Amino acid sequence: MSERKKVLITGAAGFLGSHLCDMFVKKDFHVIAMDNLITGRIENIEHLMGLDNFEFCNQDVTKFIDVPGELDYILHFASPASPIDYLKIPIQTLKVGSLGIHNCLGLAKAKKARILIASTSEVYGDPEVHPQTEEYWGHVNPVGPRGVYDEAKRFQEAITMAYHTFHGLETRIIRIFNTYGPRMRLNDGRVLPAFIGQALRGEDLTIFGDGSQTRSFCYVDDLMTGIYSLLMSDYTQPMNIGNPSEISIADFATEIIELTQSDQKVIFKDLPVNDPKQRRPDITKAENILNWSPKVDRSEGLKITYEYFKSLTKDELNETAHYNFDDYITR
Repeated sequence: MSERKKVLITGAAGFLGSHLCDMFVKKDFHVIAMDNLITGRIENIEHLMGLDNFEFCNQDVTKFIDVPGELDYILHFASPASPIDYLKIPIQTLKVGSLGIHNCLGLAKAKKARILIASTSEVYGDPEVHPQTEEYWGHVNPVGPRGVYDEAKRFQEAITMAYHTFHGLETRIIRIFNTYGPRMRLNDGRVLPAFIGQALRGEDLTIFGDGSQTRSFCYVDDLMTGIYSLLMSDYTQPMNIGNPSEISIADFATEIIELTQSDQKVIFKDLPVNDPKQRRPDITKAENILNWSPKVDRSEGLKITYEYFKSLTKDELNETAHYNFDDYITR
């Protein structure tokens, strides 16, 4: 029997990282899950503990990373990813996209491993081109409140490409658009869990702005197949992975009210600074190069996600306080 391929996943206890762990364990890789649990939840990967091809390492990737033995793949998914997170811990967000990726690239170079980095549609900022192709350079305010996340990801892409061109490192760059599914944090400030949480608690749904801004939502299982396809491909330029089915936030609120069969009203508040007005991926490259396209319809994915949120305890559902980051902040 051939030895298992070994993969390191950073941010492994987060929403996307935990689904990556599931996928690679199922594909019979040996998974090293790394997370310092600043925003990740150990509950997301507890079901994998004890398996002979899974190990958890509680570590901050902005510090030196040492993985003994051989290593075949690295997937760098460590980063605060919700606006509330990166507004509360802006410096940590910048560090994980700079020091963190530098450590991962150094490890990949030492181990001769292939590395895939999680970039984001946020590199396009508040786009002036619609839909967004990979060739679009973006419209980002580097010193705005969201700049710490946007620019961390843009730097991450730049240093990854530099390691590829200068050191010949095997690199892959995925630009992830809005993704949803089980294990999303209910109170992380993103529209989908916010709407479902409000509906389940019997609260009115809050729309920021007039609701005309658009998003495109990709179910997490579709994203996982896209990530795996890109990792195993020979394509080294950035690639969009997302669902091009676009909907306005106002229409999305209506869908959630219908899904949850609630009779809540919609209330409107001011739009946050630099919030993107439209977001839809052009996935032509993914379709042509990877033969990938999303398969899960939004109505189907929302039902599964709604069932997950309904399974939360009353305390979890009513938890409105956000994470306390005091232990991670140096003042």
